[in-house]
Amino acid sequence: MNLLYLSAFRAVMLTGTVSAAAELLGRSQPAVSRLLDKLEAELGVTLFERRRGLVTPTSVARLLLDEIERAFVSLDSLKTFAARVAEGESSRIDAALMPALAHSFMPRLLAKFQKEWPRTRIVFHATVSARVEEWAASQQIDIGLAETPFRRSGFRIEPFSDAPYIAAVPRDHPLADRSRIEPADLADVPFISWTALTSAGQLVPQAFRAAGVRYAPTYETTISAAVWEMVKSGIGIGLIDPYTAVSQSDEHVRLIPFSPTIPFNVALLRPDTRSANRAVEALLDLLATERDLALRQLPR
Repeated sequence: MNLLYLSAFRAVMLTGTVSAAAELLGRSQPAVSRLLDKLEAELGVTLFERRRGLVTPTSVARLLLDEIERAFVSLDSLKTFAARVAEGESSRIDAALMPALAHSFMPRLLAKFQKEWPRTRIVFHATVSARVEEWAASQQIDIGLAETPFRRSGFRIEPFSDAPYIAAVPRDHPLADRSRIEPADLADVPFISWTALTSAGQLVPQAFRAAGVRYAPTYETTISAAVWEMVKSGIGIGLIDPYTAVSQSDEHVRLIPFSPTIPFNVALLRPDTRSANRAVEALLDLLATERDLALRQLPR
């Protein structure tokens, strides 16, 4: 199957229009349309409904996109491998981290790493845990840090951290003087929680049910950084991961332990076919050291 056909199809699906896809690919709009026609003819299916210059994906097109994305992941892995060979194994480290660790923790760590390894290039991606897992399974990265659990194989799993989520409370809130926050304290106040797509979004409701408290968050989100900003603005109380908690410091927010303990389970992913080198091992040592230093700052 011609890869150019698939590239054109993928570009249309991602951008939504043939004209935008053409601009993305650096081709003319008629050229992209011809590539789509050839792909449909080769597959023997209709991928788009065409009306008045607009293209609407069919259900078959959406199914095909899932398969093509897997193929492009493999191609990206091949490109990464070729770049590593060209640059030398120890001159580049590819990493992927969930947002909680990528936004503040990792940049500060890299400032220290660069002093000892100034010639090593670090490429790190801030992405959701599911994508970190996907890239580790497809051997695209040297290391990954993601929240458990995992469904794929192809990588080794090493525990990294299980420090608990912590309550973030506006400084002028009536609960700000508490030494501990419990589900019952949040029954009648605006509560900022996590969507069901996240691990915390599964664990927090369980904690409320176990305490016999109705779970009714006013707001839900997918990252701690958003929870932090909402708490700082004074609109409610939220639970944030420990790394976001220690990296933020603001006079308008107080951090208070939450009970029952809800662990923020983070694991280190080491792809099976990506051999370690001195630079990778040095980075892992620094990760462990900085993790321990950060978590000591949590209130208990």
